[in-house]
Amino acid sequence: MSEIELLKSLIQRPSQTPDDADCMGIIFDQLSPLGFKIEWFDHNGVSNCLITHGDGHPKVLLAGHTDVVPTGPEDDWTYPPYSATVVDNILYGRGAADMKSGVAALTIAAKQFVEASPAHQGTLALLLTSDEEGPAIDGTKHVIDQLQARGETYDYCIVGEPSSDRTFGDTIRVGRRGSLSAEIEFHGVQGHVAYPEKCKNPNHTMADFLSVLMSSPLDNGNDYFPPSTLQITNIHSGTGTHNVVPNRSELWLNIRFNTEHTAAQLKARIENALADVDANYSIQWRHTADPFLTEQGKLIAAAQASITEACNLTPALSTAGGTSDGRFIAPTGTEVIELGVRNETIHQINENVDLAEVHQAREVYLNIIQRLLNQ
Repeated sequence: MSEIELLKSLIQRPSQTPDDADCMGIIFDQLSPLGFKIEWFDHNGVSNCLITHGDGHPKVLLAGHTDVVPTGPEDDWTYPPYSATVVDNILYGRGAADMKSGVAALTIAAKQFVEASPAHQGTLALLLTSDEEGPAIDGTKHVIDQLQARGETYDYCIVGEPSSDRTFGDTIRVGRRGSLSAEIEFHGVQGHVAYPEKCKNPNHTMADFLSVLMSSPLDNGNDYFPPSTLQITNIHSGTGTHNVVPNRSELWLNIRFNTEHTAAQLKARIENALADVDANYSIQWRHTADPFLTEQGKLIAAAQASITEACNLTPALSTAGGTSDGRFIAPTGTEVIELGVRNETIHQINENVDLAEVHQAREVYLNIIQRLLNQ
């Protein structure tokens, strides 16, 4: 089976988080005849597996997810979202770019490598989860926790997420920002708007807080990361009338932060701003990721050389974009990159992938594996 045939088969399985829809079974069917072994790490309804060949170091991990986001209104799609329809060498379907194309290309690259080098040095492994698009608690994080508990780590990891911008291979993601969210409830005293002396308006306190918080940038970025950003994502308040001061208001915010900060430092900054305006408040935090960075080393060098050889271009190294499961792997000391097809249509109606890019991805992945395991 080629990477395109495998991709079509995966697209035709509606694996919305956390349902794997037996995608992992299809993938393992491609690898088991070559001696790959599978270990399951299912947890709280999430499917996770680690498919391995060989042993010892160097240890190369290929990582991806089989789950997809909802399709949205299926009638809005030009072609049914699980049909894997191909028109003019473009395949349409939910997960085409994010990231069943990457999973298919990684799988066939692993297959072709072992077919050519059955007695290769080191370990080649494929880590798959059905919980990347969802809470991402019971997926890759759980597997890595289990592996660490028994002393297992990897030297290199390729995450097949859609990293490219304008053409395949133009961008390698070598790090990601952290993510910290806060849900803040401001407490006041309700009353009639004509008697403000008898009320305490939580909206005014919120406005004062925002004025303090937004008065200066979080940082100016560094050599590897753009400036950290703070965005207000939700505001809720009011009783639905014009003449009542509410007794509470709610504000949600999210910070995408670089290596200039820790989550603890950012929490302190927000709490200090709340103290500056004498806010009566309660707060809930969601710290879902710390920033990570893979500096120049064997993995990046192998990826750069492989892309130059296969695509005749020099890739940019970037830390832009959202978070990925690489955030769970990098803290173990593993060199991590994200490399995949273009991300132009991910999560959209009519999500699609150019099949030429899927071929290129498989070729580049195979080349990287060869450079790392045939040293």
